[in-house]
Parts: sequence; structure tokens; C-alpha cells
Amino acid sequence: MTPEQLKASILQYAIQGKLVEQRAEEGTADVLFQQIQQNRKKKNIKEKKYPSITEDEIPYDIPDTWKWVRVSEICSILNGDRGKNYPAKSTLKKEGIPFISALNLDGHTVKNDDNLLCLSNEQYEKLGNGKLIKGDIVVCIRGSLGKHGRYPYDKGAIASSLVICRQFSDEDVLADYFMMYIDAPLFYALIRKYDNGTAQPNLAAKSLEQFLFPLPPLEEQHRIVTKIEELLPFVDSYAKAYEKLEQFNTKFPEEMKKSILQYAIMGKLVEQRAEEGTAEELYQQIQDEKQKLIRTGKFKKDKAFSDITDDEMPFDIPDNWKWVRVGDIFNVGTGMTPTKSESRFYLGGTIPWVNSSLTSNRYIEHVDTMITQYALDNTSLRLYPAHTLIVAMYGQGKTRGQISELLLPATTNQACAALESYSYQEVTTKYVYYCFLFNYEKLRKRAEGTSQPNLNVQKIKETIIPFPPLEEQQRIVAKIEELLPYCEILSKCKQ
Repeated sequence: MTPEQLKASILQYAIQGKLVEQRAEEGTADVLFQQIQQNRKKKNIKEKKYPSITEDEIPYDIPDTWKWVRVSEICSILNGDRGKNYPAKSTLKKEGIPFISALNLDGHTVKNDDNLLCLSNEQYEKLGNGKLIKGDIVVCIRGSLGKHGRYPYDKGAIASSLVICRQFSDEDVLADYFMMYIDAPLFYALIRKYDNGTAQPNLAAKSLEQFLFPLPPLEEQHRIVTKIEELLPFVDSYAKAYEKLEQFNTKFPEEMKKSILQYAIMGKLVEQRAEEGTAEELYQQIQDEKQKLIRTGKFKKDKAFSDITDDEMPFDIPDNWKWVRVGDIFNVGTGMTPTKSESRFYLGGTIPWVNSSLTSNRYIEHVDTMITQYALDNTSLRLYPAHTLIVAMYGQGKTRGQISELLLPATTNQACAALESYSYQEVTTKYVYYCFLFNYEKLRKRAEGTSQPNLNVQKIKETIIPFPPLEEQQRIVAKIEELLPYCEILSKCKQ
């Protein structure tokens, strides 16, 4: 239950006569109603004639000592002045007599802030209607329907989107109870019933006059108001706790995902097994394969990378693991954008061309742009095989640092780094994908530039990752893929 729902439930209980007990010695609402009518007559306020309340109108049962009445029977509903003397906004000042709009109402009172504009005495005197006195309840009937507040100043006036609810009774407790009524679900149900707006919600003052009002005896009203004032601090405390819980629940799936990936690449997600050998052995196998491919001319020889220093290693890894640079186990390349003015590069193209925006997906299996064989033959583009990892080196928003895996042979633009395995193992590609996924924020911070920070191929090559033996990689990937769906389920539960 949200804090708003909790508060609404308490208020609804209050106006149904279920929040405090009824006491015979406190009399009945009929007696109070007659007193209110006497007050109305003393103030020379004309009675508004509306049809009697029918059984079909009554939304729920109330205690026998209560009485259903119409709002017009306990207060006057007063419109603002909508004639020629209505003040233009440009003529209002920061000082003078407050001129209230919905913007100034906070559900309790009138906010005295920079949005409070004022009339001059001359403007105020010219108004024929809509003049406020202290204690009036102001309600919005156009736009923000039901927004309200109690007027705290001696003089004032209302904008045309508001009405004044002025009590016939002089009892403050009745006004306090009325304010609670405006906050309760019944009031908003009646707004929905009578709302006659189309593009803008709109409620006629005459409709508000016909709203049903559950009237308790005066002493019971006092006890209801006291009980509400006693309970609302607990609702506020609940709201703070609820907000913290919501924040936790919102962050938890992503934090859980990060924790799984962190444990995985630190060697803590699965146990190490001596019979699975060492990462050094796997690394040497990859280096042998790399040299063969260089000798055949498939890849160019890279400059040797510097040794990985202790300062570069962010955490300890198991003894049978090895810190490696991405460029030691993958050939890292990029692409380019064939000139758009050369139709032979694109017309009738059948070769996929990837840009960095596609890295938001786990896999790249469809592309928006195709190039021709002519473009591949006459530019520096390289066709990367399926299962090449694609890292976004720059792009808008969250793009930089994202990683995806090709499911089809494709070329790329210059905003992508392509990681082509020297010795393809499906599990190693997946494991390195998860390493990049975990290091997303760290990789982004390595970007350089002012207006738009970028990564480059060299930075991708020099990136270090913790490298386990092949069979342990298989167990790590299997465990990650077993656990991550639970994070997705949790995320969907919050949507």
C-alpha cells in the first residue's frame, strides 16, 4: 500500500464513521444541521433548492447519528468575479492584497512564495465577487480539480478557476472536518461524476453545491479531526520508509546484477578446480594461434603491450587465473563510413554495416544499413565474422562503452571497436562480454575529449580483464546465465 493509499483509507474510514466510536451523549447530526440552518438565516444567506437525496445517490451507509446533506446546505459556494474588472495577470504585483490561483494551494493553506501575486486596493475594491475572508476554504474547479487550501489572511480574492467554500457555521472544527472531506476518496469520486470538461477538466460551481456530504455530530467531528491529526505523523513516517523501500527495490535488480558479475570476474561465483588447468596454459594456446594467423597474413602484428603492473590490477584473482589485455586475446579493429555521395557503396548492398547505436542490444542480428561488395573492396572496411564483439567507442547518452555480439558477418563504422577472437571459443566470447558489461562505467571514464569524450581502439586493446581457465569460464558463464534472468524478473515486477 502506498502512503497516498494509506492516507486515503484513513480519511475514507473517517467520513464513513469508522475511525472513532459513536457516543449517544453527543447527540445527532440532525441537531447540528438545524443549528447550521439557523446560522445561514442569521447571515441572510438564501437557501439553495436542490432535489432531496435519494437512496440511489448514497454511496455507503453511515452511522444512525449522522446525516447525508448536500454541500450547499452547510456552506456557500462563491465564484470569482469574471466580469470586466477581472485583473489581467500583467497588472498583478508582488505586494498588496493576495489574488489566489490553483498554483498557490498546497492542500492545507495558501503558500506565500514567489508564485503569490497581489492586487492593488483599487483593483480589489472594483471586484464584485470572489472576495476572501480568513478561514475560507478555496477549491479549484478548472484544471487541477479538487486542489484546495484554507485561506489564512484577512483579505484576498480568487482567480476564475477557483471557488470559495464559506461555512454557514462559525465552528472551526466543521471547517477542519470539511478539509478532510475534500482529501477523501468520496470527494474525488464525486468530482469524476460531475466533471464536464473535455480538453480541460471542469466542474461547475452548481455541481459542487450538489455534492453529498456525510455530516457527523459536532463533538464527533472534533474527535475525528483529533484522531486524524494523531495518525498523520505516522503516515508521514510510513511515507519516508516507503520511499526508501521503493528506492531500494528500484536499485536492487541492477545492484544484484552488478554483484553477480563482480563475483564472476573475481573468481568467487564458482569454485576453482585443479584438474581444469590454468589460465596461463589457455593464454599460451591463444598466443600460438595468434602467431599462426599473423604468419598467414590474416592479422597484422601489433606492438607488444606493456606488462600489467600491480597498480593496474583492481582486485586479487585466484592463483590459476591470469590478468590479460584484451589485445592479447582478440584482434581489435574498427571500421569507417563510406561516403554517402557514392551510390555504388550502398545501392543494392547486401553486406551489413553496424553503427554504435546497435550496441544497446545483447546481440546484433538485424541492421538498418547495407553496403555493397564494391564498398568493401574499395575502402578500409573489414568484414568481421559472426560472434565478433562490438564495443561502442563513442555515441550519445549511454552508448559509449556498450557491448554487443554479432550474430552475422558485418562491417562497422568508426564509432565501433570490433573484437575478433584469435582462437574462437564461444564461452570465451561470452565471458569477455560479461567482463565488459561489468566494467561499463569504468571503461566510459577512460574516454577522452571535451565536447564529446571518446574511447579509441588502443584503449580497448589495453583494457585488462581477469582470465580463468576455459572449463571454469564455462561454469562461470552457465552460472551467470542461470542467475541474471532473476534480475530481469525483479525489474519487470517494478514496472
